[in-house]
Amino acid sequence: MTPLPISGYVLAGGHSSRMGRDKALIELAGKPLIEHAVTKLRRVCTEVHILAGAEGEHAGLAQYAPLVHDPHPGCGPVGGFEAALTQSNFEWNLFLPVDMPFLPSALLDDWVRATLQDESRGARIAIFTADDLPQGALALLHREVLPYIVDAIESRRLKVFPALEEAGRELAAKQGMLPGTVFRNVRWGGFSSKEGSFGGGQKPWQSTTEAQRAAEHLWFANLNTPEDLVEAEAHLDALEP
Repeated sequence: MTPLPISGYVLAGGHSSRMGRDKALIELAGKPLIEHAVTKLRRVCTEVHILAGAEGEHAGLAQYAPLVHDPHPGCGPVGGFEAALTQSNFEWNLFLPVDMPFLPSALLDDWVRATLQDESRGARIAIFTADDLPQGALALLHREVLPYIVDAIESRRLKVFPALEEAGRELAAKQGMLPGTVFRNVRWGGFSSKEGSFGGGQKPWQSTTEAQRAAEHLWFANLNTPEDLVEAEAHLDALEP
């Protein structure tokens, strides 16, 4: 199965203040988080870049993938969306936080393919909600979202989920569609172990392992603190090679 004609972007421009060091370079199972994230995206996307904040920041990450810098630094993930959608060569763009190492590649791949199949029916934005928390930084965005992201930045509306939700409403109104058709918010409720492996394909990463399913509570978890890192290190068998 070949990668899809989309661009992938690792969100790695934060300052990691709660962790106390650059999260992107923290190692799990012998690899830095940035490498885990880039590997996942390369399985799904034709092109992969790293959103690295302001010009000159996180220069050490360039060895893993080309860097893209924010035209408006300090705007968080919304600023990263603007930078990516402005320079992307593709209509669709997948965003993955650098500190979400347990999210299975199989889930990413299936979710992206399902969303792209709904493009003709109006889909332009897709996110997950897990444990009642919208995962706005894990997003699949169509290029048509860019004007609304620019407007959010100019208006200093920088909270990710409200910015995407408003973009979905405005795009839906423009297209004469229901907001839920344009803005796909998948409510992740998990799955029973009786259902077996998530995904299913010829390559090992296209199916989840027993260890991954046992660590499902970490799939959408961000590693923000040293305590989060301790828990992650207890589940190294759930990381993909």
